[in-house]
Amino acid sequence: MALAGAALRRYLLLLAQEHLEFRLPEITSLLSLYGGQFSSEQEIRVNSPFWILNIPSEEMARGLMKRTVCAKSIFELWGHGRSVGELYATLKNYPMDKMLPYLQSDSTYKVHIHTFNKTLTQAQKIKKIDALEFLPFKGKVNLKNPEHIFWILEDYGMDPNNVPEEPFHLYFGRWIADGQRELIESYSIKKRHFIGNTSMDACLSFIMANHGRVKPNDVVYDPFVGTGGLLVSSAHFGAYVCGTDIDFNTIHGLGKASRKNQKWRGPDENIRANLRQYGLEKYYLDALVSDSSRPIWRKGMLFDAIITDPPYGIREATRRTGSQKETVKSAERSADNHIFVSSNYHLSDIFFDLLKFAAEYLVMGGRLVYWLPIYRPEYTEEIIPRHPCLKLISNCEQMLSSHTSRRLITMEKVKEFKDQEQNSYLLDGQYMPYRGHNSFREKYFSGVTKRIAKEEKDNQK
Repeated sequence: MALAGAALRRYLLLLAQEHLEFRLPEITSLLSLYGGQFSSEQEIRVNSPFWILNIPSEEMARGLMKRTVCAKSIFELWGHGRSVGELYATLKNYPMDKMLPYLQSDSTYKVHIHTFNKTLTQAQKIKKIDALEFLPFKGKVNLKNPEHIFWILEDYGMDPNNVPEEPFHLYFGRWIADGQRELIESYSIKKRHFIGNTSMDACLSFIMANHGRVKPNDVVYDPFVGTGGLLVSSAHFGAYVCGTDIDFNTIHGLGKASRKNQKWRGPDENIRANLRQYGLEKYYLDALVSDSSRPIWRKGMLFDAIITDPPYGIREATRRTGSQKETVKSAERSADNHIFVSSNYHLSDIFFDLLKFAAEYLVMGGRLVYWLPIYRPEYTEEIIPRHPCLKLISNCEQMLSSHTSRRLITMEKVKEFKDQEQNSYLLDGQYMPYRGHNSFREKYFSGVTKRIAKEEKDNQK
């Protein structure tokens, strides 16, 4: 963060109440790109919709909002407090030279009220706005198209069953910019040209790109590219994208369609068409048929970020090219899949190979962002795969069922990779916890079977 010599200004971030665990790593990652930090006077309330940030300039605040899908809006913070009196006192102490440019007689403005966890009547809102008469507003009110928009924001806590009479926190500020929440709808996979069984939700795709600190002219790689959903979000932020997948049909857009009422994929259903749909084709490098367990790349640091969603063995099989002993068993399948020999690829091996690949092929400071499936009753932090070249940045959970979840793991390359010690860090004892991932499929379906049996038993009562 380039903060030295810059006078930090306080801003208020209004966050969406969705994917709560993912918000802090997203904002922290973007602050490290654009400059800024969390206010030292504030204890970060992770689930709160209001966070105070220190950012060097309004331009940097706008840059942050051009990226985030977790935040709704950002405001230049003029005052805040735990009561109306505290709020008014901080407003009266706010430097007049910072206020006046937005209060001129030839300007137009309006005041908007936002309450979290409480609904106010119109009369209550007007009363709160009228109480701000001590501020030197000289411009004209324009409710339709004002030059400046000021917000009163009130936080009534997180409990909808116990809403207080007075807010816990109050804020007043000048609106600066909105976040990129509209991308969730405009990039929705419901409208996407080419999808598969495991195409990533648009919101999570953009969160992954932000966790990976993807920026213009980066090269981003997905070793389990599928239909290319993760490439689309990175390309939207100006990165050049490429990927590999072992499935010939998916890479070439052949075979059965994933959409309801469509039997076969159309002639132009492929990854390139997805990027073309959003005007991003110029960022598409290529997608290759390749086995991720056998890297095909020349030696050297090639990628600024690796962003991927490995198969868990639920909707998509986990497989890799196998030994000659399996040729006979795989002969029938090879004709359909264009893979001469295919064998099972254990989840523990997938993550071991993925981290080793990232350690070797990421640039220094580059990030690996991937999903790790978890059987929740057995989860401990020890089962998160590690590598000495990679530092764990964040670990966020998304629930899949009562007993399973997946965790979005973000790691950063902090040490040069050396060929001779590529496996030396992983002794048998250290590798054992990872092997628990291999039975994720069985544990997932055992939970499903138990739930179905319970539902049938309940229905018989």
